[in-house]
Amino acid sequence: MGIPLVRVDAVPPEASCIIDDEMQADSPSSHPDLRAVPVPTYVYWGGSNLYVNLTSRCSAACTFCLRSFTWEVFGYDLHLFREQEPEAAQVIAAMEVELDTRSPREVVFTGLGEPTLRLGALLEVLTWASSRRLRTRLDTNGHGQLLNPGHRVAEQLAQAGLAAVSVSLNAPDAATYDALCRPKIQGAFDAVVQFIQDAHRCGLEVTVTAVDVPGLDLTALMELAAGLDAALRIRRLVTAPTEPAEAGPS
Repeated sequence: MGIPLVRVDAVPPEASCIIDDEMQADSPSSHPDLRAVPVPTYVYWGGSNLYVNLTSRCSAACTFCLRSFTWEVFGYDLHLFREQEPEAAQVIAAMEVELDTRSPREVVFTGLGEPTLRLGALLEVLTWASSRRLRTRLDTNGHGQLLNPGHRVAEQLAQAGLAAVSVSLNAPDAATYDALCRPKIQGAFDAVVQFIQDAHRCGLEVTVTAVDVPGLDLTALMELAAGLDAALRIRRLVTAPTEPAEAGPS
C-alpha cells in the first residue's frame, strides 16, 4: 500500500510561522498603546479539537506564513508577546476550564509559533494531558532537536505521552526548503528529516505537510515522504485578502 496523499482546502493553524532575527516576539513595552494589547489566548477550540498556544516565536520565516498578514485563527487572536508566554500551570488551568465544557477529539500543540521553543512547558502539559487520557498531537516545523541541543526531543515527547506529530516538511530538498521556509538556523532541512525519522523510531504517528506553493515539485515531495514512511498532506496556499478596486468614473 502506498503512502497516502491528502489535500485539504484550507491551511490549518499549524500552517507556518515567521520570526524576527533573534527568535524573539516583540514586547508590550514597545506597543504604541498598551490598552490595545489583547488578553492572551493560551487554549482555543477549532472544530472538535482543543489547541494549545505556547509561543509566537519561531525558527523560520516561511514565505507563505499566515502571520505575515494575520494573527487570527478560528476567530482567536494568537499573538503572544514574549512576556505573555504561559507557564505550564497556566495552560493546564485554561485547559481544565475548557474540558469542563466538552471533550476534544485531540489536544493539538500549535498556534502561530514553534512549540518546541518551549520544550519544558510543552513536556509538562503533555504529561498532564496524558494523565487525563487525552489524545495529543504536536504540529511542528521539525527544528526541535536543533533548538534543544542536549535533549532527545522525539524520545522525550513520546515519553510524555504524545500520540502524533505533524511536521511541516514543505520541500523535497534543502535548497528549496531554505528558499521557502527561510530557517534561522543552519542545517534545518536535514534536521527536519532526522526529526521525522526519530519520531518514527519512538513510535509516534507521523504526518508530513506542505503548502501548495506555485512551482513546488509535488512528485519529488511525495517520493521523499514515501521514503520516510510518512503520510503527506498538501495544504492550500492562503494569501492576504486583496482590497477591492475602487470604482472608476462612470
